[in-house]
Amino acid sequence: MTDTHAHLDFLEESELAEARAHLPELKAVLTLGVDPGRWERTLSLAQGNVYAAVGLHPTSAHLLSPEVEEALRHHARHPRVRAIGETGLDYYWTPETKSAQLKALDFQAALAQELGLPLVLHVRSKDGQAEEDLAAWLRVHRPSKVVLHAFSGHPSLERAGLEVEAYFSFAGPLTYKKNQALREAARRLPADRLLVETDAPFLSPEPYRGRRNLPHYVRHTLAKLAEVRGLAWEEAEALTDRNAATLFRWA
Repeated sequence: MTDTHAHLDFLEESELAEARAHLPELKAVLTLGVDPGRWERTLSLAQGNVYAAVGLHPTSAHLLSPEVEEALRHHARHPRVRAIGETGLDYYWTPETKSAQLKALDFQAALAQELGLPLVLHVRSKDGQAEEDLAAWLRVHRPSKVVLHAFSGHPSLERAGLEVEAYFSFAGPLTYKKNQALREAARRLPADRLLVETDAPFLSPEPYRGRRNLPHYVRHTLAKLAEVRGLAWEEAEALTDRNAATLFRWA
């Protein structure tokens, strides 16, 4: 199994201890540091089969400055870093910073391109406008390696993602009973573009919904993906492990 998106720096010490105890079950984990105050901690956690991504989350986009840009450039060159992000657009929590979010997104996309790293994208809104805007951004900028993190199944974003050959990463919501449309998306998307993640400690899958998430819980999302694709669990595991290793280059 591979957890392509977690936030180990958000875990309590007891949770981190449990996560570490289960790391042998996983091929790899990508832990993401999402603002300047978290980058060093994230990099310190990137040991063994844990790798890192560093970036500026859209809700922290207002922090972007020449100094922050330089610091991100520095941390992005760490040998354990395998991606830039998560960046993107969030109109759910901070719609008032749209222009700052786009500026931060553009900077991080350019940095990812410069370093040859994948770009990890977050998107959230109440009315789908952030998803529409991000789809338009993808069509204009066409990043060479990009992940739609915690993919929601939004049709415009799916179409744009396919146009730019994005990877689609599925988290706990794939397992929720009412998300049949998301499962339909998981069924029809190209096999070589599929990833699974936890977003730990957030977005816990069934049967842990409503509780804190951990990287090894990715097993449940993977099981649901296998079910909707008509695969044996081992086939889905091999597929998503291979896709992740191809993208993030850790094997």
